Amino acid sequence: MNTGQFRRDWVRYLHLAVLAPILWLQGKYVRRVTPKLPEPEGPRHGITGHGPALRLLIAGDSAAAGVGVSFREDALCGQLVQRLSQRFTVHWQLKAVTGLDSPGLQAMLESLAARPLDVVVLSVGVNDVTNLMPPDKWVDWQARLAELIRIRHHPKIIIHSAVPPMHGFTALPQPLRWFMGDWALEMNQRLKRSVHGDVRRFFEWPIHDDASTGLAADGFHPGAVGYAVWVQGLSELIAGVDFEP
Repeated sequence: MNTGQFRRDWVRYLHLAVLAPILWLQGKYVRRVTPKLPEPEGPRHGITGHGPALRLLIAGDSAAAGVGVSFREDALCGQLVQRLSQRFTVHWQLKAVTGLDSPGLQAMLESLAARPLDVVVLSVGVNDVTNLMPPDKWVDWQARLAELIRIRHHPKIIIHSAVPPMHGFTALPQPLRWFMGDWALEMNQRLKRSVHGDVRRFFEWPIHDDASTGLAADGFHPGAVGYAVWVQGLSELIAGVDFEP
């Protein structure tokens, strides 16, 4: 850990110590009043499109599952498969559970049958933030997840989606929103640095002019517009990969 990271961690834990009673009360309030949106309806695997085969796995938490929209075609999986199917015959599978954190994602991935894949998209982090997992420990978990995927599935690429911009989650009151947003931002910055130069691991961080743009009615998950922004970045990244043997 460099000096700058150590200083930011020290300041973060100082803020936690000072604000702990307020953050705890606000966290309880948010859990009580925020609407619990269901995972959308629709299949979780399939084959669609035209062109060379592309084997795709999307895995992770409620955002990966598509919470925030009513139907799978409007969610991350549906929109991404639709885009990729214009160039590929996409053999896709979705493995996602609301509330999943990084250790939970590892356990779920360990339960999957080992088989070759081309692209794996991971979405995890919000529940690690709410559990106050230290950013460096979170980055270590992402490396463990990637190694597990490499050993069992040999993908061409693994894409780590950024932790969403929690500083824009309108469901969170201040200062909880600021505190969680800062924690998520630090996770993202460290993961971005950690995968830099790795030809098989990528970090996708959609740029939002307004962090609250595209949120669902709960002020916490993406809506259809938010998923579209996310999918645009993912599809552009995948389009730039050479999948030839």
